[in-house]
Amino acid sequence: MHDPTRIIPSTFYFYLVLVFAACSRGTTDQSVEFEGVAISNLSGRALAEAHCSRCHLYVAPEILPKSVWKKDVLPAMGHRMGIYSHPATRDSVYAASNSEAIIRQINLYPETPVIAIEDWKKLVAYYLEQAPDTVLPYVREQPIRIGLKHFKYREPSVNNRPPLTSMVKILDKQQGVVFGDAKGPRNTLTFLHPSLQENFKLYTQVTPVQLHQKDQEMYLTASGRGVFPTDHAQGALLRISKNEGNYRVSGVIAPNLQRPVHTSFGDLDGDGREDMVVCEFGNETGKLAWYHNNGRGGYDQRLIHQKPGAITSIIKDANGDGLPDIYVLMAQGDEGVFLYENQGGGQFLEKRLLTFSPLHGSQYIELADFNGDGYDDLVYVAGDNADKTPILKKYHGIYIYLNNGKGAFEQAFFYPLNGAYKAIARDFDQDGDLDIAAISFFPDYIRYPEESFVYLENKGNLKFNDFTFSQASKGRWMVMDSGDLDGDGDIDLVLGSFVYFLPAGDTTGLGKKWLETSPSMVLLENTIR
Repeated sequence: MHDPTRIIPSTFYFYLVLVFAACSRGTTDQSVEFEGVAISNLSGRALAEAHCSRCHLYVAPEILPKSVWKKDVLPAMGHRMGIYSHPATRDSVYAASNSEAIIRQINLYPETPVIAIEDWKKLVAYYLEQAPDTVLPYVREQPIRIGLKHFKYREPSVNNRPPLTSMVKILDKQQGVVFGDAKGPRNTLTFLHPSLQENFKLYTQVTPVQLHQKDQEMYLTASGRGVFPTDHAQGALLRISKNEGNYRVSGVIAPNLQRPVHTSFGDLDGDGREDMVVCEFGNETGKLAWYHNNGRGGYDQRLIHQKPGAITSIIKDANGDGLPDIYVLMAQGDEGVFLYENQGGGQFLEKRLLTFSPLHGSQYIELADFNGDGYDDLVYVAGDNADKTPILKKYHGIYIYLNNGKGAFEQAFFYPLNGAYKAIARDFDQDGDLDIAAISFFPDYIRYPEESFVYLENKGNLKFNDFTFSQASKGRWMVMDSGDLDGDGDIDLVLGSFVYFLPAGDTTGLGKKWLETSPSMVLLENTIR
């Protein structure tokens, strides 16, 4: 559904997350007449609400400009309703996918229409008549302040250009930094000393998107052959073991995964062994599953949710019953935050906490207590813009949802950030409250290129002052991690740059600069201690 020269997925958070799934493509002028589908008496709006809500939250016409509805979204919606316009045919739509055989199996595009032609024309007319010619972008009331009082900018001694950094990780116990590179087939993990001098490289056949440390081993989540949308089961969870001071890939923990982007770890069944939750984002297909540690050196897959789009998971006891539950952020059409309540015996009960528009581009969640009431609040990041609607969106940014203590979350804060990709809540300045560090992969490069990184300093009562650093536009930041790199007791940040394609309509010159000079990653060293 996307132009492969333009999209990039998310990390882990990975990101990478890209499809405007549920209702998206159709026809406008050249549809053929169909027989056998009853005509309704519903209005255009009622038809839109009825048919779109089968897949995701209803999207009002005012959200997108008329040209985007007509050229991209309505045609895509029509295909999912069995409506094909010349020159498009059902076979041609399937053939346009890089996973044709897989999505044919789920009959994604109906052979015959599910809506009468008269009703389809009313639905299309509703959107084209109600949609504005232009949707204006967000205008900042004041510029982001330049200068990070407690951070020092540093670059490593080694870079891969053009940078295709698919993950960054600050290792525990002052062991340095690792960044992953998505240049297949020799994808690379580069290990750096805390001084940012190169230590060694490790080559993998699959693209690294997340690294988890466990004793003397590491678990590497690899999305497959690249980071672009696919339904092929080419991803894996790999074991990396230490060998004479260096590391090597020593085994495959979970093979044949559909574009996994995130893995969380915890004992889900109380047997004393660490299990895993894997987000197989996929594309048109995918799943959320937990992997039971069988105690014999292996893991047994247990399905939780048979849908694509899982992008972040958090294992934590949400209701105080002593059983670890699973928070999950779903992207891909039916976007939202779900809680899978642990029922014991390896069973989980799904509860929807929040629902978002399919245009939100959900990217990441974290749990953090912002008001000190003892309940975990929710930090939510929306901003993936690698779909059929790559316009600046006022609702992209960083949200805080406060936990009312009764299992419900209510929005209490929003910081607009075009193309936001990740936000980390920590007490960076050590004043006793939570600040936020955030990156954007799709900022407003023409007016606000500095918003590619934003530091929100907490001033109390969910009031924040925003800052960035003068070198923020040196890279296109897609991944970020935090940790105490130098062991001095404060929290440092690393950012990774991914430059596969230039921003659409780039007139800033940034794209050319990134290709030639962007570092693979940079360190923002916390100097408060």
